[in-house]
This record gives sequence, C-alpha cells and structure tokens, in this order.
Amino acid sequence: MSVFTKVSHAELGTFLKQYPLGKLIGFQGIGEGVENTNYFVDTEDGRWVLTLFERLNYDDLPYFLGLMEHLAAHGLASAMPLHTRGGQTLTTLNGKPAALVRRLTGQSVLFPSLEQCEQVGRALGDLHVIGRSYPGFCANSRGAAWRQQTGQLLASKTSDAAIRDLIIDELETQARFDLAALPQGVIHADLFRDNVLFVEDRLTGVIDFYYACNDALLYDLAITANDWCFDADGQLNPARWRALVSAYCARRELDDAERAAWPLVLRAAALRFWLSRLYDWTFPREGDVVHIKDPDAYRRILMHHREHAPPPF
Repeated sequence: MSVFTKVSHAELGTFLKQYPLGKLIGFQGIGEGVENTNYFVDTEDGRWVLTLFERLNYDDLPYFLGLMEHLAAHGLASAMPLHTRGGQTLTTLNGKPAALVRRLTGQSVLFPSLEQCEQVGRALGDLHVIGRSYPGFCANSRGAAWRQQTGQLLASKTSDAAIRDLIIDELETQARFDLAALPQGVIHADLFRDNVLFVEDRLTGVIDFYYACNDALLYDLAITANDWCFDADGQLNPARWRALVSAYCARRELDDAERAAWPLVLRAAALRFWLSRLYDWTFPREGDVVHIKDPDAYRRILMHHREHAPPPF
C-alpha cells in the first residue's frame, strides 16, 4: 500500500457523494506496500480504506471485489467492498479505478505468537475451502511464466555473479516442475503479516486481495509459511511453522502429491517474492510515498529451502 496518485480533499469529497456515507471528516495516505495507492478515509458513517488501482484495469477488478464479497458472506473475516448508491463496487477517481472497503478493526503484527500463526493457518484453510464455490477465474499474473521472464531479465541486469547464478539455477529447476499438476483453487497469493489484522490473538481481518487468483493451493500455503515462519535473518522458526501448517491441514488435508512437492513449492514461493522485490529495487517507481521491501530477505529464505528439507507435517 503506497501513495502513487495524490488526491485532494475537494476531489475526495466529490468522489464520496456517490456513496451513502455522509460528509468527509478526514483522510490519510497509507505508506506500506508496493502496488496501489491507498488512503484511510473517515466519514460521518465510519472508517474506510480507499484504493486506487495503479496497474490493474477495470476488466480485472470484478474478480477481486467479487471474491471479497463472497468470502465475507461465507464467514471469513475479510473486508467487504462498499456499494455506491447505484449498486457498484468499482468506481473511478482521478482517472484510476477505485474502490472503498470498510476498515476492519485490529492491526498487523511483526512478531506473531503461536496462537496468531494457528489463526492464520486456519483462516487460509477456510479461504481455500470457501473459494471452491466462487465462480470467478483469474490466472496468476505472477505465475511460472512471469517468474521465468522476470528472472531472466534480472539475471541480465545484475553485476553480481552469485546472484545471477542463483537466479538461473533456480529458474532451471523450477522449469522442470509444474504447479498446475497440484490441486487448484482460489488463492490469496500475498498473505503476509501486513495483510492480516488481529485484536490480541483474535484474527479480525484478512485484507489486500489484489493478487488473488486461481493457482495451486499448496503454493498459497508456501507463500504464507515463508513470511510467517521465518525470522528477519532468514532462519526458520520451527514452532511457528508447526502451528501454522498444522492448523491449515486441520482445515484442508494435503494429498500425497502435495506432500511430495512441498520442498519445491516452498522454493517457488520464495523465488517469486525475491524476484518481485529485486525488480522493484532495480526499477523503482515514482510516488509520493513508496515502500520498497528488502529483496535480500527472500534470497535468504530461498537459500534456506535449497539447503534444508522442510520440517515434517
């Protein structure tokens, strides 16, 4: 969540007239994240999050907004998009697609407890089960083809031979593996610590569904475990790992093919975020408040998975 597109008080006040929210009280840009422009918005009728979509187009967005409504309607603690007076969830502000969602209570955690890891594992399992009845489909825009293309580009740009060799070797390994052979469904694809809200140890919200897509369910678990279960120095926290993965498996049991593929899927998930962060570092975007995450954190996670087998389920 960054600020790439500035919005004035007058512009936002005019925009909000299409919603039954009363007068604008105040708003503030959100500086976390890397993809869209986000603001906290306070009106007479409550607190909201406004998102202006910087890369996604109008045709893509109904999948994400519809998914958020579907999950919330089936009991997952996800943000519900707000409808305009005319019944629309997708609108326009300053030339960008825009949406408002109710701001959920709670805050993200930097150092999750075991109970919080369990809550996240259960929520992800519930998301995958509920997602079976969602009719929409969206291919993963950062799937295998993106990883190959982006990895080759970054390998050609870096002057660090060790980085170049690691990218090329991992791309060659991943090219021999097909995630499409594993059970598929709706995935969040970005369930990091900053996309989950808690009040103490109670999970109150899963947010930022704008990378959601249809892909291997195990890949989503790998993305989540890589963020929640590794410390800043790239070392695995076994207790968090057991808490999260066990809670997930209690909601959706893995089959034999998934268990066999787990080591390579963990590497694919680590590679995806290493490449995306390295790309943003190499080709920075302009913005009023832009947050670029450290790519080296995911290089260390990838190296861990290349050198160590994951703990048993």
